[in-house]
Amino acid sequence: MTRMATGGVRPGKAGAVLKAQWRQLRELPWRELDIKEAGIWPVSLQLAIALAVLAGAVWMTQWLLASSPRETHERLVAQETQALAQFETLSYQAVNLPAMRHQMGELEARMQRVLEMLPSDAEVPTLLDAISDAAREQQLDIDSIKLRPAVEKAFYFEQPFDIQVRGDYHQIAAFLAQVAAMPRIVTLHDFTLTPAGEALRLTMVAKTYRYREDADPQGQEGKS
Repeated sequence: MTRMATGGVRPGKAGAVLKAQWRQLRELPWRELDIKEAGIWPVSLQLAIALAVLAGAVWMTQWLLASSPRETHERLVAQETQALAQFETLSYQAVNLPAMRHQMGELEARMQRVLEMLPSDAEVPTLLDAISDAAREQQLDIDSIKLRPAVEKAFYFEQPFDIQVRGDYHQIAAFLAQVAAMPRIVTLHDFTLTPAGEALRLTMVAKTYRYREDADPQGQEGKS
């Protein structure tokens, strides 16, 4: 093997040495290399391997040293983003808290007024009597007014009842207006008008609603 002198080397001689080393690398039987004989490998090959090992060690060291700070940085960035979003939400709520309280008070007052318009379980028969009285006031002939089974909903009970009365057009219209204007909520559905001799027969379904007190943990107070 050709080794470089410790003193100065002339450019021509250095070039010759590099060419010789390059030729050795090209002519080297790579498949026959044995790691046990690494000490007698060409200097250029040893140098290349040493540089590769050094570069790998430097890269691995940088990766190991930088991985922990990088993960910490990413975690802190995520926490900062979450904190900013929470801060914006809380700031908005703080700024709008008086308005939100006012709106909540209005909604609670409306809710209370609506609940007061719903009949209680004991008031349903009274409501049925009031509808019958309205039909008599308009001089309608009552064929039938009867309750259907209540239908359970998420927050209330739907209480339907069938109505069938006879009279002229104006009497029926006045009756419907009187039922719709009752202090308790009553909705009218499935109207059918058919001739019945000289009169008209009105068949419909009316519905009222009862609040489910078990749907509100605090119950419902002050219902009239």
